[in-house]
Amino acid sequence: MAIVAVLPARFASTRLPGKPLLADTGRPLIQHVVEAARRSSRIDRVIVATDDARIEAAVLAFGGECRMTRADHPSGTDRVAEVVAGLPEADIVINLQGDEPEISAEALDRVADLLAHDLEAPMATLATPIRDPAVYRDPSCVKVVISSRGRALYFSRSPIPCYRDGIPDADAGPIAHLHLGLYAYRREYLLRLATMPPSRLEQAEKLEQLRVLEAGDPIAIGVVDEPSIGIDTPEDYARFVARRRAAGL
Repeated sequence: MAIVAVLPARFASTRLPGKPLLADTGRPLIQHVVEAARRSSRIDRVIVATDDARIEAAVLAFGGECRMTRADHPSGTDRVAEVVAGLPEADIVINLQGDEPEISAEALDRVADLLAHDLEAPMATLATPIRDPAVYRDPSCVKVVISSRGRALYFSRSPIPCYRDGIPDADAGPIAHLHLGLYAYRREYLLRLATMPPSRLEQAEKLEQLRVLEAGDPIAIGVVDEPSIGIDTPEDYARFVARRRAAGL
């Protein structure tokens, strides 16, 4: 199967404008993400999807592949779908956010392999155990409950499952699972998903993946030990730069 990673990248960001082009490490952030994707043994091609000529120029300057898209996409998923509509050779598409420079090759390989092994699932994503009750309660942290077959039952910003008798001691093991925003799709399904209107549950929780569940389609879930660290704020970026320097990179 041909596997393509598409990295949606926007210049505009409320908390960190110009995020993809920040270069305190000597390289733009988007280059770090492309390099991380290239370390995957399963990905055949890495493409940055953007609507900004400055990001396109930066990607081309370091030898990356970039596709310009419309500026009016409501989500990164729609931006990715526009790109893969022109890639009939792609079988599986990985949607990797352009602000995840420390994503591991193992995580990328895992999300691709989920679709290779679960032939009924049109979509796959990852989760990691929650051990901190504060993360479990935080509505900015999306939780997922998983079936015995390794498929998503539901995603929510609320604490799920709800422990009626009180949250178990975190030292005894994971409380629940945190959803990680890395997705793999079968190409034809992604193109169909982009044409489907937002569902009621999706609009309530502001979670696109609920459109898939509400349509009755399965999502395969892979559980990994640790989440990757995304860059959302100036503080996140400063810590990333500090980690690079501490590692001598």
